[in-house]
Amino acid sequence: MTTAFRIFPLRLVGVALAAATIVTVSVPAMAQDNAAEARIRKIESEVRALQRKVFPGGDGRFFEPQIAPGTEGGGVTASNISPPATTAVTDILVRLDALEGQLRTLTARSEEQANALSQLEMRLVTLETATDAPLGVPDPASADILGLAPSTTTVAVAAPASAQPAPPPVAIPSPTRLAAVQEIAKPQTDDAGDDEYSYGFRLWNAGFYPEARQQLTKFVEQYPTHSRISFGRNLLGRAFLDDNLPEDAARWFLRNYQANKNGDRAADSLLYLGASMIAMKDTKRACIALAEFAETYPLIASGRLADEYQANRAKVTCS
Repeated sequence: MTTAFRIFPLRLVGVALAAATIVTVSVPAMAQDNAAEARIRKIESEVRALQRKVFPGGDGRFFEPQIAPGTEGGGVTASNISPPATTAVTDILVRLDALEGQLRTLTARSEEQANALSQLEMRLVTLETATDAPLGVPDPASADILGLAPSTTTVAVAAPASAQPAPPPVAIPSPTRLAAVQEIAKPQTDDAGDDEYSYGFRLWNAGFYPEARQQLTKFVEQYPTHSRISFGRNLLGRAFLDDNLPEDAARWFLRNYQANKNGDRAADSLLYLGASMIAMKDTKRACIALAEFAETYPLIASGRLADEYQANRAKVTCS
């Protein structure tokens, strides 16, 4: 009885020691798994924060970042934790693959945004360069007004930046003329720019060319982006040409054509540029302008401005 009593406690001590050994071995492994799990969760939360920075917004696809600069990657809720896999290693590998895929997506998105910004900057530089380009025309006696490239047949002008068309000073009108001008009413609508242009048109249509030039110059200077700007520059050239001032008219016609070849009156300006050259007895440049008009605006040359085009072609002999 004594022997059995002694053997039984010894067995209990052995079992206790074995259990203690298993617990001792399992604790470091569990601690390592918990540390790896915490690091993975931190990386996942930081990637989610980066995604929310790259894709900001308020709809279902975009979120505000959960991690502020300088804070730890905590705040992981139960909904953010992936369900456990068959083993801890398998779960870690799957989640690492997901992280790598998210990083690749973010990198591609960042490169697309950088490329889009680069293209936008290039377009802005191009627009600024085109806007700053001089549009004036030098004196025909000292330089070519028209230079036509053989392949593209584009009107090119070399002019100093300071060369800008300007009307000559208007002589003081007589009382009779002043009274006649005052009879022409200036429109009063909600579009002040259109009122200025329309008043200039009425003066030109009544034959008051100096007054029309003064009014149209005011419109062109004060409303350079108005929808009627192509009309204004072209009509300003007409106010010179109809007043037997073809050289000044050519400056405005060429300026209007070069400013916007798709403008409402760009075709008219090119045709009347040829008419200005004819009035200046410059047959070579007149032929160049008329050929450019027929090639650039074939429908207008055979339609709306067909009579004017044929009349100008009949005045010169082009080779």
